[in-house]
Amino acid sequence: MTSAPDALVRASTTHGVTTLTLDSPHNRNALSTPLMTQLLAGLAEAAADDTVRVVVLSHAGPVFSSGADLKETAAAYRNGAVPVAMLGDVLAAIWECPKPVVARIGGPARAGGVGLVAAADIAICAQEATFAFTEVRLGVVPAVISSTVLPRLQPRAAAELYLTGDVFDGRRAAEIGLVTTVTTTEALDETVASYCLALVRGAPGALAGAKELLRRPPAQDFRTGLAGLTELSTRYFHSAEGREGVAAFGEKRPPRWVPGS
Repeated sequence: MTSAPDALVRASTTHGVTTLTLDSPHNRNALSTPLMTQLLAGLAEAAADDTVRVVVLSHAGPVFSSGADLKETAAAYRNGAVPVAMLGDVLAAIWECPKPVVARIGGPARAGGVGLVAAADIAICAQEATFAFTEVRLGVVPAVISSTVLPRLQPRAAAELYLTGDVFDGRRAAEIGLVTTVTTTEALDETVASYCLALVRGAPGALAGAKELLRRPPAQDFRTGLAGLTELSTRYFHSAEGREGVAAFGEKRPPRWVPGS
């Protein structure tokens, strides 16, 4: 993905890690149609590129994302096509991406922006970052983002925060499962880099398979489910990646898929 001078989403790739940076600070990285269109393109390009192993979702400016572009939404009422209609596509692209997606949150996230955080596989926020589901205070509901948020949040916390719209901090976000970990602003980039370094050590096919496993609904019957999981495990052990990983372990060397090996 080539970043034009006026791009709202900038892409850069280093050592197998593609960083997609929301770059619309003038409106607090609001999820406008142009920004979401560019984000979808960046995600699709990263997913299709075999050299890309991890995707980091970051932001320019002090705000991660303020959620829906309300100015665009107000203007769109005349034709009925509100921008939130595209948000589902963005959340699905992050949730279903075959590469691990890491969210880097250095500032506030609101409403739809929280949906992006929840869609990521790993979310790392600074202590100063704040979050809120502000929808009810605007007369709407956090419907679309519930697809990614509710699987992450503790039910009692979800009820409290959805209904009150109150702001909560990074530490609370970690406690209720919205983010993976919270760190200082100074250590944010180092923490993100550490996670990416761990992720690129995983085999690409195995990482995609592990993501599918995490989304797999539980089987109604334990032994039926166990049989399916046993077959899946056997298939991966017999795969080219599985054979290479076992061989590399025995030979005390990094597997071939590790960058720089």
